[in-house]
Amino acid sequence: MQFLDEDIYNAVQNYLPKVSEYVNSHGGGIELLGVKDGVVYIKLTGACGGCSMSLMTTKMVVQKKLRELIHPELQVVNVDGTPENEMPKDAYTGPKKEEPTVEKHGFLDNVKHMVGL
Repeated sequence: MQFLDEDIYNAVQNYLPKVSEYVNSHGGGIELLGVKDGVVYIKLTGACGGCSMSLMTTKMVVQKKLRELIHPELQVVNVDGTPENEMPKDAYTGPKKEEPTVEKHGFLDNVKHMVGL
């Protein structure tokens, strides 16, 4: 597959509400965790998180729909805590969120400010 992980991530994020309809109707949800080399890593949540049918839901519902909408070779893995379904540490997980910069003041800076220096 010749797409960047970032492009696949953005496409999945865009289509996730449509793909989630079936899962939502069963009291569950889908969380997009990341993408690595054409493999989409999700986490089924709510009632679907611990369900014995989660593998079937991942492959027959989520993967099938994403293949129709994005690319026929797309693979989907439900990160469920088992070693074989682990997300790689270097997977693309979305745009980096900038932390707000907080101006730090030391004790002496606070004293100077209080006395007007």
